[in-house]
Amino acid sequence: MNLVERDIASVWHPFTQHSLWPADDPLVIDRAEGMRLYDSDGRGYLDGCSSLWVTVHGHAVPEINEAIRAQAQRLDHSTFLGLTHEPGIRVAEELLKIAPAGLSKVFFAGDGSSAAEAAIKIAYQAASQRGEDRPLYLHCAEGYHGDTLGAVSLGGVELFHATYRPLLIETRMVSSPGVLQPGETRAERARAVLAEMRALIEREGDRICAIVVEPLVQAAGGILTHDPEFLRGVRELCDTSGAAMLVDEVATGIGATGRWFAVEHAGVSPDLLVLGKRVTGGVLPLSAVLARDSVYEPFLGDAASARTFFHGHTYTANPLCCAAALANLELMHERGTVARAAEVGDRIGSGLRELAQFDGVAEIRRVGTMTGIEVRSVGERTGFEVCRAARRKGAIVRPLGDVVVLMPPLGIGNADLDELLGIVTESVQEVVR
Repeated sequence: MNLVERDIASVWHPFTQHSLWPADDPLVIDRAEGMRLYDSDGRGYLDGCSSLWVTVHGHAVPEINEAIRAQAQRLDHSTFLGLTHEPGIRVAEELLKIAPAGLSKVFFAGDGSSAAEAAIKIAYQAASQRGEDRPLYLHCAEGYHGDTLGAVSLGGVELFHATYRPLLIETRMVSSPGVLQPGETRAERARAVLAEMRALIEREGDRICAIVVEPLVQAAGGILTHDPEFLRGVRELCDTSGAAMLVDEVATGIGATGRWFAVEHAGVSPDLLVLGKRVTGGVLPLSAVLARDSVYEPFLGDAASARTFFHGHTYTANPLCCAAALANLELMHERGTVARAAEVGDRIGSGLRELAQFDGVAEIRRVGTMTGIEVRSVGERTGFEVCRAARRKGAIVRPLGDVVVLMPPLGIGNADLDELLGIVTESVQEVVR
């Protein structure tokens, strides 16, 4: 059997309908270098989704690979439960240097879902250990925070989450700040959703332990963007209600919006910040929860108090992952990658301006490099067909329903970016006539 046949015989892929998978011409990726992935036949494809929104400088980055190699020769793994190591300490220090003001402690996790799960538990336990009864979370429709049950409880993408509702913790959900009513501006939508939140808080009193939001972009919901005023309003509601402001920056953080973190666009700082994806440059899994002292201090006490955060994973702060993160962050500083990401975003906006006027496109939404092209449906899987056409032309992009997501590596050069934009434009126009 060839590799595809062996895959079909033995593998269960995430977010994949396997009754359709064999007919979708599965692609076997053999290697990667720079901005391109190469299949088993040697054909190259521009990585237009940065390998699910994680790649920063491209693939096979010598500095990151060498850092991992050197770390493997010194210390490949040690538990972080009751022990520590220099790579973990240094990553925490570097993250706090770039973090919004007021965040002072770093709790490591593995991927975005596990970090979101940790943050949910931290918010509740901190409130409980302050003597407060706050069993509820307030969150937004079309939100996505991962696939573990706690994270799914705060999700609002019905396609992904509806099946599990009977299993989930009780929450309170308001409308999406990124889904506009006809004729409504994003500023008006922000005010309307904040009013919903305010009314809920008035009804629930002090039972809400955290308001959970994805700042500026609800990514998995379809690159739904909202006005920065929404974040400022959430911060005010948290200040007046005593709820924690918990921001999920797994998709938006580490430069994707042209700032280190999306909350910077609104000039606010949260109580808890979840990050992941790009922190290692897209090489190894590492995520973290950043917390204020006001969240951390309720966990302090003697052994009998049982105030410890009894949560963690075997590979928490794995030294190889930390080494990759340190090398990536150092490169980002040296190369001015965050400023470059803002330039990439502007070039995407300019390059897609003509496509935005195309009859087959309902809307193009973008913040920094994070871009969603919502196409008008001409069949059951229009977005998928656009991505399939792009693959034939030499680029990998992914759909969210009929939204084609374009999110290239932050450090992509102009020539590669222009080629990618050309391929996506041609593919949309080919499929959506």
